[in-house]
Amino acid sequence: MSLINTEIKPFKATAFKNGKFVEVSDADLKGKWSVVFFYPADFTFVCPTELEDLADNYAAFQKLGVEIYSVSTDTHFCHKAWHDTSAAIGKIEYTMVGDPTGTISRNFEVLIEDVGLADRGTFVVDPEGKIQIVEITAGGIGRDATELLRKVKAAQYVAAHPGEVCPAKWQEGEKTLAPSLDLVGKI
Repeated sequence: MSLINTEIKPFKATAFKNGKFVEVSDADLKGKWSVVFFYPADFTFVCPTELEDLADNYAAFQKLGVEIYSVSTDTHFCHKAWHDTSAAIGKIEYTMVGDPTGTISRNFEVLIEDVGLADRGTFVVDPEGKIQIVEITAGGIGRDATELLRKVKAAQYVAAHPGEVCPAKWQEGEKTLAPSLDLVGKI
């Protein structure tokens, strides 16, 4: 079953953010746009490149009112140690959520049960707590924060403009479509 348009399930976790341990729950994701960004593990190879890319683009997400939550099955202590020892991860200002029980990873259906790690899963959650974008990639395939930013802008546009949709490669400010009988067979 698809998670699109489903409400996020309840969770509570401890996270590392800006040098502190903080509590995070599903309630924190409601009332604003959020990106929940699952990755397999701290101290690995593709993961730091993705998280650094998000860190480099974090200000752009913030300008859109979007909060980022990176999640792995590591603990918040592990996130702190990685943040303190890696130049790439040291750039991160967004919330790094620990999910050692796998609860959040299971809730979003990305937990690889036999190894206890999360798949590379990206979820965009709207202010009502409903999932609007789902992307799952294989472990060796890194994601691109600028493409995610484009998708978030499209999701926000569609939410703010009922009756309009964003075509492929849509960029902010470009023409959208208004699905109707008149468009059938003309695109």
